[in-house]
Amino acid sequence: MMLLAVGLNHNTAPVQIRERVAFAPDRLPHVLHELTDNKQVSEAAILSTCNRTEMLCNIEGNDSTIVIDWFSQFHNLRSEELEPYLYTYPELQAVKHLLRVASGLDSMILGEPQILGQLKDAYVAAKEAGTLGKLLNRLFEHTFSVAKQVRTDTAIGASPVSVAFAAISLAKQIFAGLEKHTALLIGAGETIELAARHLRQNGIGRIIVANRTLARAENLVKEINGMAITLSEIPEYLADADIVISSTASQLPILGKGAVERAIKKRKHQPILMVDIAVPRDIEPEVGDLNDIYLYTVDDLREIIDEGLKSRQEAAQQAEEIIDTQAAHFMGWLRSLSAVSTIRTYRENTARIRDEEVRKATRLLEAGHDPREVVQHLAHTLTNKIIHKPSACMRRAGFEGRDEFLQAARELLGVKKNDLDN
Repeated sequence: MMLLAVGLNHNTAPVQIRERVAFAPDRLPHVLHELTDNKQVSEAAILSTCNRTEMLCNIEGNDSTIVIDWFSQFHNLRSEELEPYLYTYPELQAVKHLLRVASGLDSMILGEPQILGQLKDAYVAAKEAGTLGKLLNRLFEHTFSVAKQVRTDTAIGASPVSVAFAAISLAKQIFAGLEKHTALLIGAGETIELAARHLRQNGIGRIIVANRTLARAENLVKEINGMAITLSEIPEYLADADIVISSTASQLPILGKGAVERAIKKRKHQPILMVDIAVPRDIEPEVGDLNDIYLYTVDDLREIIDEGLKSRQEAAQQAEEIIDTQAAHFMGWLRSLSAVSTIRTYRENTARIRDEEVRKATRLLEAGHDPREVVQHLAHTLTNKIIHKPSACMRRAGFEGRDEFLQAARELLGVKKNDLDN
């Protein structure tokens, strides 16, 4: 068996590739079952966000192409199209990678906390789908514990930096002040909620939240004193928006070029800042070609985000040290599993010898033999049978000059050097 992580992220693949291989949340159970239908994949979990798509698997053997080929075929891509953007991490590397992801060290925004919640969602999805076994379940539990330790023991999350924060920073650069402006937020997830809070804190004049489910939008605007609309109502309010931030799980664009052109005309060509955080994208790329439209994707926010990272670098180094230690601890547990079956078999064999000798001793006692002699015979026979095999192996190792084996045997049996001299 081999632990394996395969995926791509914002560092290895542009948004055009990431949006082609994203998994919709409602399809995850089906996807996980399809992946584990392969007899060589015994366990699997999938993390799919706007910045990454990753598969964590427990596979038979050490051939990572099993997962890569499935990934390519599922998305109707040739392997050669996808492989340049993929990373493959086996065993210890996979553990370290997952710990770094959970701790926010592999995120576009160093130390951002959202990814941990997304990872917990991936864990729940895999658990409910029944595709987690002993190894991955233990790894996820360990990961969540380590991420908590990193947050507690370092200042990795001290600075208020996130994709949402970066989007609002961009808006503040483009508009002199936000007090007289209107923001249209599309979606009602965590990123949009964060954006709404940042906008409110920066004195935005008006917030409109559009969502497929009106009730969810209404719940959000209660906290920020905004207005809730459905996605179908966006064309009616788009011309009012100076700032548009979109982050939904839609597989198709929410805003097309035509709708934006009509809004610009109605606004008499007053500019609109549009930030598309979604993957797949919510706003058609062609919208960026329009005059008076400033369209940014998650990749475009990188420079803004980098400005907020300096204070987190020292904390990140401390986090890396924690992760190195904790990854080694997990691998120690994993290696110990190989000893479990050996220990169990050894105990069973020894118990079988014990039971056999006890039965013989019981028959002798029932036949009237001297109890003292029976006990002495039992102890002598039991000792000889238990030490026979180890003794024979050590004699053969000594004959063959296998000093390392003998040293290991002394450690295993608790034989000290002083005992050898006597």
